[in-house]
Amino acid sequence: MEKRSTYKPNTAISIYKLMQMFPDVETARKHLEDQRWGNKPVCPHCGMENAVKWRKDRPGYYRCKSCRKQFSVTSDMTVLKKTKIPLNKWVVAFYYMVTARKGISSMQLSKELGMRQATSWNLLHDIREAMGNGQCDFLLKNTIEMDETLIYGKNNNKHGKKKQKNCTGSAGKIVVFGMKERGGNVHMEVVPNRKTETLKKIVQQYVECGSILNTDDGKWYTGIENPGYTRKMVNHSAKQYVSEDGEVYTNSIESVWAVLKRGIKGVYHKVSYKHLHRYLAEFEFRMNQGNCRYTTMERINSLIAGCWGKSLTYKALVA
Repeated sequence: MEKRSTYKPNTAISIYKLMQMFPDVETARKHLEDQRWGNKPVCPHCGMENAVKWRKDRPGYYRCKSCRKQFSVTSDMTVLKKTKIPLNKWVVAFYYMVTARKGISSMQLSKELGMRQATSWNLLHDIREAMGNGQCDFLLKNTIEMDETLIYGKNNNKHGKKKQKNCTGSAGKIVVFGMKERGGNVHMEVVPNRKTETLKKIVQQYVECGSILNTDDGKWYTGIENPGYTRKMVNHSAKQYVSEDGEVYTNSIESVWAVLKRGIKGVYHKVSYKHLHRYLAEFEFRMNQGNCRYTTMERINSLIAGCWGKSLTYKALVA
């Protein structure tokens, strides 16, 4: 990934300035074309660059001279495929998703964009799909803090019909496993259980061999360092949260859980199991590619880069 400029004071874009930059559909379309193709439109059907404008009354549509098919920037495998939402509204939605620290609800976005709540809900899930597109193609290295958390409320607070009998530990809850490179990227995913073998497979997939793993005293972390890793532990059961030398702790990944749970409880209020992985992709993107150390347009362009090569139909979303 190319190096991006770091955040400097007064380089953040306000929503007022963004609306001036993208006042209509045409300016938004041209920006999306520039991010997808660069200078020349590329046919998504055959991959050739010899396309011409199709019709004057339909700006943004091209015809390929090779395969003679028509296409636009929203054609083929994109999360914007067959969208009826104006493209400048898409850009505004991108802005809110990368700048809102804990996310934005579909109800609030519907008010901002002037659309139905159901439409904005679908739009947000399309954006989350783009946020999770290609965001796991990196390796965490050096010192990695790891921990797991449970999503969903206490059994005592649930409605009588939803309460589980003899509920202890993680029963009735969803387990989310997370890893945070100290001073770097974070990765989270839903796991079926907290068994050592389950977590070990994720570590081997996303952590560079030879790294140091900082964990708590959970029994499921016993043996997770084999092979190729070094494990260092803090004993949370004994109220030890930082080692004596100050090098071993899991405070960084704990702060990730703080942001995630405040977003779920305070903004979204409730998320379903089948959509939870998209919400994790959203928060993961904001902590990695959407970090406020980068300028606002760079964060938006990183999100736009994930729009290509993947699509999410409404049928698949609600299935």
